[in-house]
Amino acid sequence: MRFSALRTAFTRSLPPAPEAVWSAAQSFLAQLAREDPAGYGGAERLREVRAEIAATGTYEHTVQELTFGARVAWRNAARCIGRLYWNSMNVRDLRHLETSDEIAEQCAEHLRIATNGGRIRPLISVFAPDRPGRRTPRLLNEQLVRYADDPRSRSRTALARELGWKGGDKDFDVLPLITQTAPGRTPRLHELPGEAVLEVPLTHPAQPGFAALGLRWYAVPAICDMALEIGGVTYPTAPFNGWYLGTEIGARNLGDTDRYDLLPTVAELFDLDTGDERTLWKDRALVELNLAVLHSYQQAGVTMADHHSESARFLTHIDREARHGRPVPTDWSWIVPPISGSATPVFHRYYDPPGAGPGPAFTHGAQDGHPCAAATARVG
Repeated sequence: MRFSALRTAFTRSLPPAPEAVWSAAQSFLAQLAREDPAGYGGAERLREVRAEIAATGTYEHTVQELTFGARVAWRNAARCIGRLYWNSMNVRDLRHLETSDEIAEQCAEHLRIATNGGRIRPLISVFAPDRPGRRTPRLLNEQLVRYADDPRSRSRTALARELGWKGGDKDFDVLPLITQTAPGRTPRLHELPGEAVLEVPLTHPAQPGFAALGLRWYAVPAICDMALEIGGVTYPTAPFNGWYLGTEIGARNLGDTDRYDLLPTVAELFDLDTGDERTLWKDRALVELNLAVLHSYQQAGVTMADHHSESARFLTHIDREARHGRPVPTDWSWIVPPISGSATPVFHRYYDPPGAGPGPAFTHGAQDGHPCAAATARVG
């Protein structure tokens, strides 16, 4: 069977040579020794790792190494404004699980744990790494939760239907998880249990008619199309989440013309003059849409940041990292919010370039041919 969209989640690159793995491992363990001496195994650990790489081409991280690496990968995420909280990420070590059913089951559990009754927890679930001669299963989804009618989900919705999915005929239908166990293997569908997906209906604090639009969005933005790379070892299936920034939903997901394109609808609801761009009807509709998102999540008791508060916290993060002598790799175009940019403090300065920080990272190596999403960044 030939699939017309997103046929494989396996990169075509060869695994790194043992020498490259050893070099990356040395650099990572030296960083661990500097930042977390209690989690570092010393010279004996270096000898163990070198011997394991010589024998197998790779090595296995300790729990302490995995936890440190995952957290630092978030700290290094140049497109994320919420990195002040990097050291609070909860790390689930699921490296012993490798089947599609186990991965799907634990992805649903990830959502339950992260949701936490609305008090969202930063969380990563790390499944088995790739090893020389053995690729572990992949998730083909962009996020654990996405809607079938979202234009960004077009290719995955098409693939799910090719695989026999009967959903997607209603607004905001949640896509199933899609796994693939090996190159060329037929992907599998796994429906997410409804109780694992918390959604927030959108209302407006001053416009009762807004509720009639029937809009909603989900609570946990869990990225799953990025690989976690730690010291020469790649974990291709490692879904992770923080919590939403309001503008990610209100300004981008619902407002962008290539997404839900709702500014004309909101403008009509608020009786704005759309006949001339100089009335700033788009700007006014954008503010009302973002106000509705912030209001709705607050009313539902679901964690969400606003772009003004989070911008100030990001500068606190920079100051804190400077005291440790660490750079803060930053992509200005992603850190500055998509509305009221110049009204936030992150607009008025320069930053360390992306890639400036040493150590672990999230990369788009888990899937081929994918545009950058936002993960620890603008999660969308």
